[in-house]
Amino acid sequence: MTTLQPPAATGPRPSRPPGRRDRRSWAGWGFFGPFAAVFAVVFLAPIAYSVYLSLFRDRLIGGTAFVGLDNYSQALTDERFWDSLGRVSLFLAVQVPVMLGVALLVALALDSGRLYGKSFFRITVFLPYAVPAVVATLMWGFMYGTKYGLVGDVNEAFGLTLPDPLSPDLVLASIGNIVTWEFVGYNMLILYSALRVVPHALYEAAEIDGAGQLRVITAIKLPAIRGALVIATIFSVIGSFQLFNEPNILRPLARNAITTDYTPNQYTYALSFNGQQHNYSATVAIVMGVVTMVIAYAVQLRGMRKGA
Repeated sequence: MTTLQPPAATGPRPSRPPGRRDRRSWAGWGFFGPFAAVFAVVFLAPIAYSVYLSLFRDRLIGGTAFVGLDNYSQALTDERFWDSLGRVSLFLAVQVPVMLGVALLVALALDSGRLYGKSFFRITVFLPYAVPAVVATLMWGFMYGTKYGLVGDVNEAFGLTLPDPLSPDLVLASIGNIVTWEFVGYNMLILYSALRVVPHALYEAAEIDGAGQLRVITAIKLPAIRGALVIATIFSVIGSFQLFNEPNILRPLARNAITTDYTPNQYTYALSFNGQQHNYSATVAIVMGVVTMVIAYAVQLRGMRKGA
């Protein structure tokens, strides 16, 4: 019995026309090119210019001179810069866990399905994020006032002497309260969106096994939204190191507590626009950017580590 064999190849396979591959590669650059151009102009170019500025210094005699890394050496020994960095680091260590904790509780309550008026509650919590930071800070600043604000009215109405929220000892906590009020809804939305895509099969399996609500949260929900928690934490870390609007707007109401170098961004702003030290201001900004990048990257590595 004979079997049919496929015919042997009589020659090389026809190759793809040489122009098609070139057109395909150029098509990719056509989609990527506009973004790359905008990214280079609005992101890379300002960073490069700031690095360039940081290598020079204005002198009273001789004008602008190249100083190399002298500005960086000065920044690393600048007590005003390190005091402001320590202040926002304390702010980050206290405010960010509180804010994310509240946002997580709200997201879990919304996802539980047992909250009455869930849609209204979700909009209410998110609404402060829609309020501009300037408006929110002014509103809270006048509420903190001991003479004409809410605190002063409560003192007068009940004969009390409440602590001044804008005093040097409490102003950082007052700023943290404003930031928390502004961004709880934003972080809640990130976490709630992550909870909504958790497979329902996991909940059904947990119900069959007799797991309670607390067990479902710790064994299913929290591990499932770890990525969202890491993203929210990174955003909050970056926002803490960029703290500027709230203390800068509150400064006229609390001049004894908030100085021009209260945060690194305020210090950079004062150096550039009040002191005309543009080169050193660029140096401080670059150092602060590197610190922020390193800490944010460490948070990402720690948060995404398996078994963490």
